Amino acid sequence: MGRTTTLSQFQVQTDGYYGKFGGAYIPEMLFPNVEELRQQYLQIISDAAFQAEFQQLLHDYVGRPTPLYFAKRLSDLNNTRIYLKREDLNHTGAHKINNTLGQILLAKRLGKSKIIAETGAGQHGVATATVCALMGMECIVYMGKVDIERQKPNVERMKMLGAQVVPALSGSQTLKDATNEAMRHWINHPHDTHYIIGSVVGPHPYPDMVARFQSVISEEIKHQLLTKEGRENPDYVLACVGGGSNAAGAFYHFLDEPSVQLIAAEAGGLGVNSGKSAATTVLGKTGVLHGSKTILMQTEDGQVVEPHSISAGLDYPGIGPIHAHLYDTQRAQFYAITDDEAMQAGLLLSRMEGIIPAIETAHALAVLPKMQYKPEDLVVICLSGRGDKDLATYMSYPYESA
Repeated sequence: MGRTTTLSQFQVQTDGYYGKFGGAYIPEMLFPNVEELRQQYLQIISDAAFQAEFQQLLHDYVGRPTPLYFAKRLSDLNNTRIYLKREDLNHTGAHKINNTLGQILLAKRLGKSKIIAETGAGQHGVATATVCALMGMECIVYMGKVDIERQKPNVERMKMLGAQVVPALSGSQTLKDATNEAMRHWINHPHDTHYIIGSVVGPHPYPDMVARFQSVISEEIKHQLLTKEGRENPDYVLACVGGGSNAAGAFYHFLDEPSVQLIAAEAGGLGVNSGKSAATTVLGKTGVLHGSKTILMQTEDGQVVEPHSISAGLDYPGIGPIHAHLYDTQRAQFYAITDDEAMQAGLLLSRMEGIIPAIETAHALAVLPKMQYKPEDLVVICLSGRGDKDLATYMSYPYESA
């Protein structure tokens, strides 16, 4: 977490912005909570005692470092060298635990006794419920009714861990609406409650805080590539982006390395021109969503457009401000991946490497055939989550013959 010490054009600035994106656009009732976080988060998470507890739990409880796996058959197929950063092997099955563990340790030091969270695919909800059980704290998770139905295994896991799962019944009843409900709860319970936001979204300092907790991904990639390949930097880093926390973590220590190409995969849904998509950089424009200025899909009069993706975790109408800045400055390339392309890529990895990826992750895998590589290139894909939660969707999908 400590490698990047100088302030670069791609890190958050002291005013809470990444270029022209970011900030804190919040109701007056939330100002004390957000201001408390802003004033204290850097001091708390850089404290030696905090870091000692955090690193020990990452190692002994989460199971880090996660392997960097050379995918030989996938590499041969694409005529390049592909490594998978196995975040799916974390406790709870995804990268989300890196952030929830960091935030609950922060919440304890701020004297909070209750935790709320939002979730789409359910992985963040499970990770939040997990750390609340670990620390003996009350947990409420808001989840869209549609997502509750399509992510049933994760809902049952949250309940088994002691969390209360509250359905969001407004709008499209997905991630955006769960976030709205969690924000409303926080406004009504500002004193004893900490909101563990699950991605690099929300008012400053959340995007930066979440990115710092997830930066362990790219920190490990550097060490592991040096051991395996004799150099720290890959040629490409690929990750899926909804809000974008796994991508922020995978990109973090490469932001100021121009030789490393950063590739983000968004959910194209049924196609960017279908009216059922979540391809924010293609369809969006600058606006304010959930407390920060970013790029989001909206109508001419500023109403949020309902997103669509077969992946519950990418079913979000915006991206985190760090990714809006990376797109705006052309530091990262963004690809819109359709539902069909993602599902085929998930099936391909399953049958070629014996790894069933989350449908979110499958979007990143689907970028591979769209790019040109040299045989000697090093390509790292953040395998952000395992596909157990998505088996019902995989099984019901009308695949072409593989």
